[in-house]
Amino acid sequence: MTEDEAVLHANEAFYAALNAKDIVAMEAVWARDAPIACIHPGWNVLAGSEQVMASWRAILANPNQPRVVSGGERVQVEGEVAVVICREMVDGAPLAATNVFVRETGAWRMLHHHSSAIALV
Repeated sequence: MTEDEAVLHANEAFYAALNAKDIVAMEAVWARDAPIACIHPGWNVLAGSEQVMASWRAILANPNQPRVVSGGERVQVEGEVAVVICREMVDGAPLAATNVFVRETGAWRMLHHHSSAIALV
């Protein structure tokens, strides 16, 4: 498996955990050693494991949370850090997302997730 493929596999695991509403799988996606952060659409910046995981617990517990479909992934690997930019579709609304990964103990783990609305012009 190439580095790009390994990063994409980690990215897919993130969306699989989100769509399965599986908090255990979601926690496994995120970095354990590096400080993590997340920006959900319309939310303030969340920093640190406690805030980030609390947000995911709330989102995944929501029975009305829609499915998120990602596409158009582009990967950039620079040493021990990788960035995936992609589009997300949520209830027909397009979002732009940036997912940053760091290599920890040989595995790519999410360091940062940022998703925001795309202006339709």
